Amino acid sequence: MTTLTQIKDEESPSIFTSPDHVISDINPLMYGGFTEHMGRCIYGGMYDPDNKHGLSDQNGFRTDVIDCMKELQCPVVRYPGGNFVATYRWQDGVGPKEKRPKRPELAWLGVESNQFGTDEFMTWCGLVGAEPYLALNMGTGTLEDALAWVEYCNSDKDTYYANMRRANGHEKPYAVKYWALGNEVWGPWQVEQMEMEDYAKKAFQWAKALKLLDPSIQLILCGKNGHSDWDRYVLQKCIRFTDMHSIHMYTSDKEHYANAVSPRAAERAIEMTAAFIDLARCDFSYEGYFTGVIDTMPKSAHRPTICFDEWNIWDPVRAPGDKGAEELYDLSDALAVASWLNVFIRQAKHIGMATIAQSVNVIAPLMTTERGITKQTTYWPLLLFTKYMRGKTLACHVRAPAYTGRTFPGWLQSTMDTPLLDVSAALSDDGYLNLAVVNISETADMEVRIPQPSTTVSVFMVGGKDNNIRDNNKEGDEKVSIKESTWDGKADKFLFEKHSFTLLRWKVGN
Repeated sequence: MTTLTQIKDEESPSIFTSPDHVISDINPLMYGGFTEHMGRCIYGGMYDPDNKHGLSDQNGFRTDVIDCMKELQCPVVRYPGGNFVATYRWQDGVGPKEKRPKRPELAWLGVESNQFGTDEFMTWCGLVGAEPYLALNMGTGTLEDALAWVEYCNSDKDTYYANMRRANGHEKPYAVKYWALGNEVWGPWQVEQMEMEDYAKKAFQWAKALKLLDPSIQLILCGKNGHSDWDRYVLQKCIRFTDMHSIHMYTSDKEHYANAVSPRAAERAIEMTAAFIDLARCDFSYEGYFTGVIDTMPKSAHRPTICFDEWNIWDPVRAPGDKGAEELYDLSDALAVASWLNVFIRQAKHIGMATIAQSVNVIAPLMTTERGITKQTTYWPLLLFTKYMRGKTLACHVRAPAYTGRTFPGWLQSTMDTPLLDVSAALSDDGYLNLAVVNISETADMEVRIPQPSTTVSVFMVGGKDNNIRDNNKEGDEKVSIKESTWDGKADKFLFEKHSFTLLRWKVGN
């Protein structure tokens, strides 16, 4: 949680936090990834068996992609979609590859070869060190298909689909914990779009059956954007079986300031979703009291968290989805991603998982070619957060000027503060205070009063005066990366350079 006192441009800004002001734990799953059968995310990204430059292993997996995902310490990866999942038959993607059928793909209007499927994804996750998170087909798929997939992945019994997995060379169950009840089924672009009443009925019945088959799984309900009547309604109807509630949001703007402050809309969405969750819990408890329904736990104790399983900077005009959605990100986008991650740290008590959409090639921090991999500008703030912004989130108070111009979405300016210093803080388990600060200003360095560390401070900066706000990273020409330095910590002010993301890290006392 961060509070703001808005000041005039000529006044002196400050940031206050303390290792004593712990708010909540930071769930490591908020640094998850997402891979969909879309554009070059899978084929030519994760999976490139015909690579002529020795970049793929014996499984056909790109080793440079695996190395980067390991560097990011990616804890969980969502698969296989996304919109793609609404017509996906998981059975087509298992067994001998020469027998796997090619199918028309209706989300992105392509052809799916099914050469990469469940078993390949599980093997890839094992190499990365990430947990799998699978999305169920609630478009053309049936409950029988969903139960079969859970059985294939998780059962150790002598049953049909568990034995199919064994016949395919995988004796031990995969123990997939996280399962999504569809994807964006509210959207007009979906195959078999649903009204909220129809989805809630279907999701409740699917969830009940899936939990009977495997009570250990966690089910993620298909929400919308966190501030819609869809979110309120489906939570109220399905709270009993919901472990997490999914929301999606993408932000982007051609103008730097609107682009960099737009992630604040996600903060409001999280706050509203958290309120909807509590509203559903109140209704559920009230209903149970008067109907005498007996549950295995006190109704008030069951509180789902939020799964922000699609988030990123995406301009669909600049990078159309049906053409592969390959964005070239600049420094402004890197600052926006840092602001997104600040939102998740500030709202950590509500976040059970977050997965950036997507991890490779498709609106991604990583871009592959046949010859190698490029780390886009957005990779660097993501790396710093995954390395250091762990442990517990800390309360902050910020005194800073605010941006007062046009925002996207338009309601943001009248709903949320949009300070030019976007801040979060974390106390890591090894006793370091980590302060993440985005100076959104395109023109002004800011000398900011901060808690006096009185010890050497590690400084990691992305952007700043040596970069232009439109600098980007292309193959062989990477203009934006991390600049490391130290600060003696003796002064009570630190200079945050214009259009920069800076992470300060210092050891605190017991």
